[in-house]
Amino acid sequence: MTHMLNAAADRVKWTRSSAAKRAACLVAAAYALKTLYPIIGKRLKQSGHGKKKEAAYPAAENTEILHCTETVCKIPSPGVNADFFKQLLELRKILFPKLVTTETGWLCLHSVALISRTFLSIYVAGLDGKIVKSIVEKKPRTFIIKLIKWLMIAIPATFVNSAIRYLECKLALAFRTRLVDHAYETYFTNQTYYKVINMDGRLANPDQSLTEDIMMFSQSVAHLYSNLTKPILDVILTSYTLIQTATSRGASPTGPTLLAGLVVYATAKVLKACSPKFGKLVAEEAHRKGYLRYVHSRIIANVEEIAFYRGHKVEMKQLQKSYKALADQMNLILSKRLWYIMIEQFLMKYVWSSSGLIMVAIPIITATGFADGEDGQKQVMVSERTEAFTTARNLLASGADAIERIMSSYKEVTELAGYTARVYNMFWVFDEVKRGIYKRTAVIQESESHSKNGANVELPLSDILAIKGKVIDVDHGIICENVPIITPAGEVVASRLNFKVR
Repeated sequence: MTHMLNAAADRVKWTRSSAAKRAACLVAAAYALKTLYPIIGKRLKQSGHGKKKEAAYPAAENTEILHCTETVCKIPSPGVNADFFKQLLELRKILFPKLVTTETGWLCLHSVALISRTFLSIYVAGLDGKIVKSIVEKKPRTFIIKLIKWLMIAIPATFVNSAIRYLECKLALAFRTRLVDHAYETYFTNQTYYKVINMDGRLANPDQSLTEDIMMFSQSVAHLYSNLTKPILDVILTSYTLIQTATSRGASPTGPTLLAGLVVYATAKVLKACSPKFGKLVAEEAHRKGYLRYVHSRIIANVEEIAFYRGHKVEMKQLQKSYKALADQMNLILSKRLWYIMIEQFLMKYVWSSSGLIMVAIPIITATGFADGEDGQKQVMVSERTEAFTTARNLLASGADAIERIMSSYKEVTELAGYTARVYNMFWVFDEVKRGIYKRTAVIQESESHSKNGANVELPLSDILAIKGKVIDVDHGIICENVPIITPAGEVVASRLNFKVR
């Protein structure tokens, strides 16, 4: 390697250190190309040809194997689409059963706190500009007065920040309480708790749906409301303030506004193209968490049989297999978030910061109200420009942070779609089971040439448990001819049973 660097340096008149730096850069570029090319190629191939169907994860270990000719049910993956908004509207009827509720009160208080924080941010940005102006003008008395105001305004600002977090948690708790009350009422009506587990196979883990899924959905809805309402208001008010300031000084706000719109639009298109399907990934992660919990609960329920038959090794392998599946899914989500967050931070921090400096500089440079006058007014104009630059930069940083949260919330919306689908499916199954509509999730074993995993099929339980026989009254004894013995879960114990009792 040393001889190669010396030869390269002699040929093109490079120093040895310069040749080493260029070689290191080439090695780093080659490694980055080797790492990123398969990922980018896979994304482009998936967008052109579509993803291959992933193997279905087993919903339960002891699922009955049935040979069926019905069409395999294709359950759409959760995403931000028409189904998501339809499910969210249906759940809204549970969260807000009427106009005046406890949840509505918490929502109004939360909205007031968010609006107050926006106006405080605008006032603090203007106060920062005045503090910097007093420093440039060398006025210690004015500086001390402005600094005291800044410290005094910090007290209500910190209280509002704390109140926003407090009200967000209270709103999430109110949503969760409302959903839990409705779920428990449905769950214990007409023995739904028994029918869901023993006569219907669509919910493998009702306990997870009733606890963790409802909790995650409630927290996600409350957090998303906070992450969308305040940023949208921030963008509107800061944009209006910046435009008014530029217009009052004789500068045209058209150029910076067009530049901001172009940068935000380009960033949104790039992030949407690179965004993985977080809703589907999160829903699958929740499903595998529930299956791992199911395996644990099954061991607790059958601990005596496992100890008697010495089946601890088999159960341990099953636990390890379930945990490995969950760990693989979590690693998949983390790896996808790594590259997505890297692209997101590059666009929203560095590209937006450079564009923001241009947007702030153009009005100050071109404004007629900031032009240098006579020698006596030159110092005054410098302090005025400094104040305007500081205020505009703080407002622009606040607006950029708001837009960043709006665009980053797309990932949270896709995750919310996964939680919404699971909670909505739970209530849907509870409602159908309460009305006597049951479906079993069976597994069709395909040939090894097609797939090593099964394919899930939902079979109406009413077809399995259809009563097709005749009851004839006789004088003596009981006679059963070709009677099938089927459990309430739809499992066939005996296809034909014949006996006589005299």
